[in-house]
Amino acid sequence: MATTENPNDETRPRRKKPDGISARHKPKGLKARIKSSKIKHKIHSTGAKIVGADGPEHHNDHDDVHTHVVAGTAFDDRGGKPWHHMSDGTFRNPRGSPRRSLGRMKHAGPFFFEMLKRGSRKVDVPEGHVLPPEIAVRDMQDHVQGTDDFLTWLGHAAFLIRMNGLTILTDPYLSTNAGPKNFGPKRFVECGVPMASLPAIDVLAVSHNHYDHLDEKALARLPHKSTMTVIVPLRLGAFFRERGFANVVELDWHETHEIKGVTIRALPVVHWSRRSGFDTNRTLWAGYSFVSRTHSLFFGGDSGYGPVFKEIGDQYGPFDTALLGIGAYEPRAMMKASHANPEEAVQMARDLKASRVVGMHWGTVLLTVEPPFEPPVRFLKAGADQGFADRDVWIMAIGETRPLTGWPSNR
Repeated sequence: MATTENPNDETRPRRKKPDGISARHKPKGLKARIKSSKIKHKIHSTGAKIVGADGPEHHNDHDDVHTHVVAGTAFDDRGGKPWHHMSDGTFRNPRGSPRRSLGRMKHAGPFFFEMLKRGSRKVDVPEGHVLPPEIAVRDMQDHVQGTDDFLTWLGHAAFLIRMNGLTILTDPYLSTNAGPKNFGPKRFVECGVPMASLPAIDVLAVSHNHYDHLDEKALARLPHKSTMTVIVPLRLGAFFRERGFANVVELDWHETHEIKGVTIRALPVVHWSRRSGFDTNRTLWAGYSFVSRTHSLFFGGDSGYGPVFKEIGDQYGPFDTALLGIGAYEPRAMMKASHANPEEAVQMARDLKASRVVGMHWGTVLLTVEPPFEPPVRFLKAGADQGFADRDVWIMAIGETRPLTGWPSNR
């Protein structure tokens, strides 16, 4: 569930390494770690660019730690750990990511008060924002019975995607509340397609463990747990195995898994994780790329804007399609390090070298204080202002299905 701030504790004091560490001395245990990682997953082998320059809004810690790049992952001199792996077992955001503003707390009281008021109000949903269920199901089934790639928006960050014959479901927040049991923010629109009408899922890809992306009630209702493959970031696999999913693959950033001609890669984004009050950043968060012979798609999960998106675009782009969050961004002092605003989302798409950008993470549930239907207006304007053609900036209706084929491919 989206909350008031990003608890990536980038400012806590950390023990410095002694002077005299040389980059030419490979950290103890690095070779064994790399070997183990290669056994567990297929890893991209070209290496990654590392963002090394931080502006005044960014935090640049461990200046005395040398960074090594092996198989697309940054390692430093802390015992051969990737840079985003902390010594206390938690994870942190990529270098150069925005950090929590020290002024965020002055917004906390007004934020909670406003959210309490909004929780008791009915949201006026514009006509056309949600397709009638019978139309949504009919259109989706027409595409399921065909052979072309397509995209169905179920609401928030939940999409049904078909690529190369593979049916993928992302971040399935499909039930009512974004919280434990019947608590937490409540959807003001229904899921775009009733769960009972969804086709068999080949791949379930989950970006992180917040309740508005990892919906335990929806997972309990998903059939075919013994046959679908679940793709999750590091340390989130046990959650699924304990709930009856038999084929679970955990990926670190830049690692890949291939299924039926589609390569799925976990990629760094700017966010955080917490499922309870005691597990902050204990599981990793990620975006994903899905690449087939004919299409390349980026799914952003949840993310603030940071220089990591240009890094991804330079290394893995261009992308045909980018699914990026455009909502849950106000007040900025609290949300900047967790959620992009619409203008930042369009800049992300430019950094990723995406031909088409699709807005998501809006129009489904009230998580923050901006007007619920402001994001698409700003998103469409930002797309035009930043050079995208109208046809390449998508605002979909909930339940709408659109073909992904028939567009010029970058691959």
